[in-house]
Amino acid sequence: MTEPAVPPIVIAAWDAYGDRREVAEVREVSANVSTNSVYLLVLDDGHAVVAKRSSYGSYVHFRQDHYRIHEWIHRLRGTRYATFLAPVLLKNDEVFTYRDEDEWVVFYAQQPFYDFLPKVLSDGQVESLGEEMGLFHRECLNISDRVRPTWQSLGADVASLYDAIGSSEWRRERGFSDSSVSYVRAHCDAFLGNADDLGYHKWTKIPVLIDWNIGNFSVGMNGDGFKLFSRWDYDWFRIEPQMLDFYFCARVVRSEGDQTAFSYTIDPLFSERFMKFLRAYHEVHRLTKEELLFLKEAYRFFILNYVLRIGEHFFQPEICHRLQHEAVHDYLPQLELADFTPLLEIL
Repeated sequence: MTEPAVPPIVIAAWDAYGDRREVAEVREVSANVSTNSVYLLVLDDGHAVVAKRSSYGSYVHFRQDHYRIHEWIHRLRGTRYATFLAPVLLKNDEVFTYRDEDEWVVFYAQQPFYDFLPKVLSDGQVESLGEEMGLFHRECLNISDRVRPTWQSLGADVASLYDAIGSSEWRRERGFSDSSVSYVRAHCDAFLGNADDLGYHKWTKIPVLIDWNIGNFSVGMNGDGFKLFSRWDYDWFRIEPQMLDFYFCARVVRSEGDQTAFSYTIDPLFSERFMKFLRAYHEVHRLTKEELLFLKEAYRFFILNYVLRIGEHFFQPEICHRLQHEAVHDYLPQLELADFTPLLEIL
């Protein structure tokens, strides 16, 4: 079987980085779902670094995100999570990124890993995930005033979709019908109004990663529980309310476990196992009524932004088309009927 070709930009970026070590071997370690490509660069001294190549969106946002990720990691020094996140490589004490026309590259230190969570979590592991996420978010909240915000925002992304779907060319490229315009715009308006009413603008924002699929982090098992050990993958990094991390946690703890053929239905947010997760989280990092009700809007934002607006940049074409169709015909209609008040029982 032929090894995939290594993009020249990856080698050019390493040359520009200026490390004296030569690249002895390159292995592609990309996820089969995402359109980003990730490579393990094995160096001539036996060590390795990770390169991520991206061509989506704005290089300015990409560069700024990695400056903030570096700040985040730096501020976590002295906490239990000092070595949890994969470091971004620096050059002359600055985050190093490399751009060539419409592509760009960043390097990370290779992150060690320990145990991985099983496909289906035990009850004890569900509670451990809730506790660990609560403790991690609590530490991130403690240092949040020393991690500067980015220029990206939920509102700007939703507004971008609101405008984009009005373009017949944009709809044609994605297979959206003309009738979807008013429907999707109504959900954009609902998000903006409901988030405002719940107090979004008053909440402290913290670094969030959103995608907590079990392949993105490792743990150290401890009896029937575990502790977070290491984390990589910053594709959906942003600085926003902690509740944006919860939907993927709900997917991890669901009784059917991690799925190879996946959809983004709302069901995981209403499982008893997710309630168990929330109770464990709430024990160590208190949640409010408004934050729990905001989970509806966090889910709505995920569908509007990561599936409809920019899905083609994160999912392979055949997956993206299916998810976008399901978003309009299944996910958003189900959301309209959903009642999130039962989640308040954990309070």
